[in-house]
Amino acid sequence: MFPWLVMAALALGCLLAAKRLIHYFQLESYQHPGYFRTLRRNLLKAVLPGLMMFAVWTVSAALLALLIPEEMEVLSQVLVSFIVIAAGALTGRFLSERNAKKPLRYTPRVKRLYAVSLICFFLILVLFRSIGFNAASAEREAGVNPAGYMLFLFPLFLPLWIALTGLIAWPVEKLISEMYFRDARRILDSRKDLIRIGITGSWGKTSVKFILGTILEEKYHTLVTPSSYNTPMGVTKVIRSSLEPGHRVFVAEMGARHVGDIKEMCRLVHPVYGVLTSVGPQHLDTFRTVERVAKTKYELMDAIPAEGHCFFADDGGICRDLYEKTGKPKSIAGLDSGRDDVWAEDIAVTPEGSRFLLCTRSGKTPCSTRMLGELNIRNILLCASVALELGLTPEQIARGIAKIKPVEHRLELIENPGGITIIDDAFNSNIRGAEQAFQVLKSFSPTRIVITPGMVELGAAEQEMNRRFGEMMCGCCDIAVLVGKKRSAAIREGLAAGGFPEENIHVADTLDDAAAYMRSVVKPGDTVLFENDLPDNYSE
Repeated sequence: MFPWLVMAALALGCLLAAKRLIHYFQLESYQHPGYFRTLRRNLLKAVLPGLMMFAVWTVSAALLALLIPEEMEVLSQVLVSFIVIAAGALTGRFLSERNAKKPLRYTPRVKRLYAVSLICFFLILVLFRSIGFNAASAEREAGVNPAGYMLFLFPLFLPLWIALTGLIAWPVEKLISEMYFRDARRILDSRKDLIRIGITGSWGKTSVKFILGTILEEKYHTLVTPSSYNTPMGVTKVIRSSLEPGHRVFVAEMGARHVGDIKEMCRLVHPVYGVLTSVGPQHLDTFRTVERVAKTKYELMDAIPAEGHCFFADDGGICRDLYEKTGKPKSIAGLDSGRDDVWAEDIAVTPEGSRFLLCTRSGKTPCSTRMLGELNIRNILLCASVALELGLTPEQIARGIAKIKPVEHRLELIENPGGITIIDDAFNSNIRGAEQAFQVLKSFSPTRIVITPGMVELGAAEQEMNRRFGEMMCGCCDIAVLVGKKRSAAIREGLAAGGFPEENIHVADTLDDAAAYMRSVVKPGDTVLFENDLPDNYSE
């Protein structure tokens, strides 16, 4: 028999064991395609919770049935229930995804997902029992018990049950999110005085957001979406909780993993100014092609009204092409004095920061910043072009540039008491940013150590990109510590092609192992670059 107590306990135990799977679902923004891709990448990790629960459930039920007399069936059921709940709690705790960049956050949505999952798990088990209960008596007499098979196999399909409950919860979540979304839009619509700026790009958008916020504070009280809040619900939360009457400017970072994502963000923010930082091979596992990336990023410029202004970073490639095709008021910033509206001259980059002349057609202004690397200077120039359009003087812009703090985990220079210099560029590696990071590292004195797992979410181009990644490391570092044996294979090929000494390559299973190895070889005066400490949502 499979009474209600045991079924409820099994439902709860499996749900507790599924913590890692719910984490994957949250990391993929509750999108089923991304969730299933993460399951494929982490197949063993994905099936292990269900396998463990299946083993505990079947073994405990069988042993207790043998050891406890039939007249004490209630005791057997209570013990089985206790065992599966305890096993689920322990499985969830010890098999949780500890190496993800973002821990599982128990948001209201996750709590609702847990509640819906518990109810659905229990109802599925009730359905299975009902099927078995209604089976023909001849089947039961012959020893064929569909209920027993389905109930005992239930834990093995745990990844699918989470996907199913996520699908069931989707209409309610959509209704709730739309309610919050409309409230945030109402708040923005009531602020006719608010200057609204949208920022997007394949990379650099978070850095540009914080740089722009710092510069604009020289004239306007500015609200910038914190951290990497760049989804509709993340920006909605900021508007509803942080926008104050005194704010004059609202800067919203707009992320995208699918065509149409930026359009949805613009439906919320209605930006008057749009900033495009870059277009390149990011999230190709969802976009498939760079052309689709460009189309999605340009959704921001399509949403800018005729009285607004479009700002582009001059990359000499796709961004320049998009700038050329734009018929609305526009500006472009870069290092080309002949074609750019804002550019830099006399650039001097040192381990302590950067100096340059901020140039426009009307004059040149000396600037200095603690930011490292030419790419950050390009980001600053892009922000300066926005600030000029919003009425800041070159002197105000220069003061703002001097106040810019390095963005956390993005070429952030960290001095250690032991005389070791750490360059933290761990957040989200891309081929352009990686090249810049390696060039910055090259300006430091040897010995220079790179710790990296390479790049992910590049679809079919991932192996070739990681090979280029390895080639770029050559000549810029002395020791390469690679994280993840499978992913690092392509990086090693690139290092070998560039003539990097094989004895100076170390492959670690995890980031913790890599850090331990680094501590065993690093000396005072050495420089260590953490380049993309983990892939976006998972470790190998």
